Amino acid sequence: MPAVDAVPVIASDTARGEEGRREELRRLVRFLVLGLAAAAVNWLVRFPLSWFMPFGAAVALAQIIGMTAGFTLYRAYVFPASDLPLSRQIMRFVGVNCVSGVQVWLMTMGLAALLPWLGLGWQHEAIAHGVSIGVGAATSYVGHKFLTFRQG
Repeated sequence: MPAVDAVPVIASDTARGEEGRREELRRLVRFLVLGLAAAAVNWLVRFPLSWFMPFGAAVALAQIIGMTAGFTLYRAYVFPASDLPLSRQIMRFVGVNCVSGVQVWLMTMGLAALLPWLGLGWQHEAIAHGVSIGVGAATSYVGHKFLTFRQG
């Protein structure tokens, strides 16, 4: 019986596409986990800041510290391969966060007004804010992927 040559296994386009989707899901999960960590930094750092500055100033400075943590974490663990200059990444990061922040605020206000009208009056503000944060996170992810930390 003649020997059969081993045929190298080459990943099909479908398999490569599936692996790409899995990697994108892993990236999205890292983004959400690290975004939660940055939000926690923002929230927690405000308490000691309030000991020596007015509340409003502490909130503003905590926001900047949280955004810095988010930028650093996203750049290192979610989108490490960007070829854009650091200064451009920072400017785009702030811009994307401003857009998603406005989006979250507008959507929260709209849903908070709409939900009681639909009969969902209990905790309508918390629900509106939670849903809006989720949508804002999706907007931020897309903005950071394609603008802030884009590759080539």
